[in-house]
Amino acid sequence: MMKRAVSQLGGTVRRTLAQQSSNALRETSRRCYADDAANLKKTMLYDYHVENGGKMVPFAGWAMPIQYKDSIMDSTINCRTNGSLFDVSHMCGLSLKGPDAIDFLETLVVADIKGLANGTGTLSVFTNENGGVIDDTVITKVTDDHIYLVVNAGCRDKDLAHLEKYLKPFLASGKSVGWHIHDERSLLALQGPLAGEVLQKLTKEDLSKMYFSDFKIIDINGSECFLTRTGYTGEDGFEISVPDESALDLTKAIMDKAPGKLRLTGLGARDSLRLEAGLCLYGNDLEQHISPIEAGLAWTVGKRRRAEGNFLGAEPILRQIKDGVSRRRVGFISTGAPARAHSEILDLEGKNIGEITSGGFSPCLKKNISMGYIATGHHKNNTQVKVTVRSKSYDAVVTKMPFVPSKYYKPPQ
Repeated sequence: MMKRAVSQLGGTVRRTLAQQSSNALRETSRRCYADDAANLKKTMLYDYHVENGGKMVPFAGWAMPIQYKDSIMDSTINCRTNGSLFDVSHMCGLSLKGPDAIDFLETLVVADIKGLANGTGTLSVFTNENGGVIDDTVITKVTDDHIYLVVNAGCRDKDLAHLEKYLKPFLASGKSVGWHIHDERSLLALQGPLAGEVLQKLTKEDLSKMYFSDFKIIDINGSECFLTRTGYTGEDGFEISVPDESALDLTKAIMDKAPGKLRLTGLGARDSLRLEAGLCLYGNDLEQHISPIEAGLAWTVGKRRRAEGNFLGAEPILRQIKDGVSRRRVGFISTGAPARAHSEILDLEGKNIGEITSGGFSPCLKKNISMGYIATGHHKNNTQVKVTVRSKSYDAVVTKMPFVPSKYYKPPQ
């Protein structure tokens, strides 16, 4: 703005003012970033990220790598062809223990946790009284009296407050549940075709018998780790909860097992990968005013839970399952500039029928992809629509998700 404002002045004055403005902005930026950086939390791998060329940015109160020396596009493609290691220690892992742990958690989420086999998990959501999504979470039934779950970094404070709010009266009624936040642990995500091969070199456990959503507490590289076969990329992979003091050694050991192929990968590629996989990002595609039914997550509401209806927000959610919803989350492929969050979705007559919640250029498909909420009736695959980007409308088509086929490691059929 400053450069445009002084562009009509004489050359010498223009250059002088522009230089002064640039210096001032640069200095202000340095001071602001320094102030922000001083308040940011750091994972155990912060120095390792910096040493390896990680570009650190603020994210949910943490200093996290958005990318390394390669581009976000190259990192995305490499994850799908070889493999990636992500530091996701900003996320919050916690355990609920006790004979009433499952009964308590089932009052707050839609999953049928009782119905899970020990050592298996599922995606679920915390819901509010109106049936909206407070957060999405992966819940693992370790045993009948031990539940392990991971919640989003940006939702940590509200999720913990939500749990505590309902735990107090639950305990006061004579029930027995304890909880522990695993702040003493780091979380790594090893993703891609090489994930199983690489991790197998660091443990005696037979990982070929561990399938998607399975969970084990095992020794990896000499440390007791919580291992879940899951991820946020659509690829086969693992999330590894490791004691903080062992996080750096484990990271180096993993990276040493596939030099030149396995790469440290940042949040930028992680977002591209999850978008290609058709996975939701809380704060964009899920929010307190969006129900799991509108979000295409009706499958997360277990059959028993539908019959019993004893969870927060059950009435509006079960009504939506029965009567339908007025909007639905769907995918799009579009032309022109990539449609991103808050881009309007229009029908062919120019009427607003929805809004994009996530979008960008797919490094793997070399196409613009996005997801968003569209009025029911326009949600069927191959429906032609328009998306608005910077006041220009571009052709788009409703497209089935995931955009890139998932490669989760599942038992032989």
